[in-house]
Amino acid sequence: MPLPESPTLADIRAEIDRLDAAMHELLMERSSVIETLIQVKGTASSGSAFRPAREADVLRRLVERHHGLLPLDTVESIWRVIISTFTYIQAPHSVHADITGDAAGIRDSARFHFGFTVPFVTHSSASAVIEAVDRSKGDLGIFRLDQSAEAGPWWRLLEGPKAPKIIARLPFIDRPDHPAGLPVYVVSKPLAEAAVREVIVAALTVERWKPDAPAKLAKLGMKVVMTGGTHAALSVLTAHPESLSPGFITAALTDMGCGSVRYTEIGGHTAPFSVTA
Repeated sequence: MPLPESPTLADIRAEIDRLDAAMHELLMERSSVIETLIQVKGTASSGSAFRPAREADVLRRLVERHHGLLPLDTVESIWRVIISTFTYIQAPHSVHADITGDAAGIRDSARFHFGFTVPFVTHSSASAVIEAVDRSKGDLGIFRLDQSAEAGPWWRLLEGPKAPKIIARLPFIDRPDHPAGLPVYVVSKPLAEAAVREVIVAALTVERWKPDAPAKLAKLGMKVVMTGGTHAALSVLTAHPESLSPGFITAALTDMGCGSVRYTEIGGHTAPFSVTA
């Protein structure tokens, strides 16, 4: 309903009230649609309803159409709460988080991306988070990308077809001064559908590690996230685009003098999309 040509303060307040009521009605309408979705899919009894590919697509479209005075941070946080709350309604779950190193950053990330409705459970290591997710029905786990490997390569717990997998890297929207900009991995039990492989996360076990290997791999489009383990059986956590095949990667490392190489895919996520303003 357009405002009068010369609106009074009362006219403006009435219009704001109308818009607020309309947004509330739409949220309740969305809730009824989710109720139907639960009946059709049966997600409330079958585990996780997390769909990282769909969430990333929704947020990309949100960024593309956004304009005006309202900060993008506010819009993203509102949509994250809406998405995460209705995901929780479909399939109740908890978010397990390793709070070592940056407890405030991890809490900010968890609350920004998953809201306050989803239970938040703290742990003291990435390994503990992965083990909790593995024991759960459909819980999620988060920890920093640069989580320490001093106690051993935690990513080895993600190996095996039934082991939890990395399913997302947050935040989806990468921008300066993001209110929850700490880069984190999200792990869950293997998704039956909607798994994303724009960026593949893989564990490499190499016979010999070369100091110049990270720089050479970077030229191929592959990132070494971190290393762990013993010199004789070094484990390397890597991320690379889907276009690089395991055979190409292992051959490249062999040519670098790394000896025998074992490649194990342990998850994947969308490529972060960046905005500059």
